[in-house]
Amino acid sequence: MSSVLQLLLEGERLETSQMAEILGLEQAEVESELTRLQHERILLGWRPVFNPAEVEDDQVRAVIEVKISPEREGGFDRLSLRISRFDEVESCYLMSGGYDLLVIVAGKNLRSVATFVSERLASIEGVLSTSTHFLLRAYKEQRHLLVGESSAVDQPAVSP
Repeated sequence: MSSVLQLLLEGERLETSQMAEILGLEQAEVESELTRLQHERILLGWRPVFNPAEVEDDQVRAVIEVKISPEREGGFDRLSLRISRFDEVESCYLMSGGYDLLVIVAGKNLRSVATFVSERLASIEGVLSTSTHFLLRAYKEQRHLLVGESSAVDQPAVSP
């Protein structure tokens, strides 16, 4: 793995001059490496990490386990790519185990996610079954703890 990519994965978004200083490289070398990483589709974009509990506009996220029927020529790829293209889908992974795809979706509310699953996802030919799990609270996102230690302590719901 390139040192520039490793730095990006471990840290915050830095200016190329800052990356060059940290890595002991010329700024032009860093810029060239970033261009190469983008050209080869290794670096696809920048994504900030946010705390969903602190974002004003509420959003519902769900994890959906999907069983699909592999196709004779294309295996799981064609159907997986079709599912991945839906706007509601944030991520889609081929899995081993009890289901084939792990699909992470987002919507405005529970009803919009449920409607997506029942009317759009489950109705696709080749989708055998779905199991939807709504995310209730995030504790860690992309290696960042979202909850402080003091708020994670178990406390009784009612004081004695």
